[in-house]
Amino acid sequence: MVRYCVADIKNLTTIIIPHFLSFPLLTEKAADFILFKNVIELISKGAHLSIEGLYQIINIKASMNLGISHDLKSDFSKFIPVERPLILTENIPDPHCWFHYC
Repeated sequence: MVRYCVADIKNLTTIIIPHFLSFPLLTEKAADFILFKNVIELISKGAHLSIEGLYQIINIKASMNLGISHDLKSDFSKFIPVERPLILTENIPDPHCWFHYC
């Protein structure tokens, strides 16, 4: 087992996101990753510090995984979920080829 702890936004932008750009997720997890990446880009630009930017992030979160919690729905009643990316996985890569050339 390997455990990796993310300590700050820099780890997300320099390690985690580049990893998943190089080794993409499949199926609906790929859509969640795209939305997650959009949130990290907004935070990196400081958008989360304004109410408009915070609503952008909430709107993205509403389209991810299970959506937003009941508490967030009551606190941010004017949220509008963004369009979720459509992921069409046609080929599943051979897992033995990821670390060497096939």
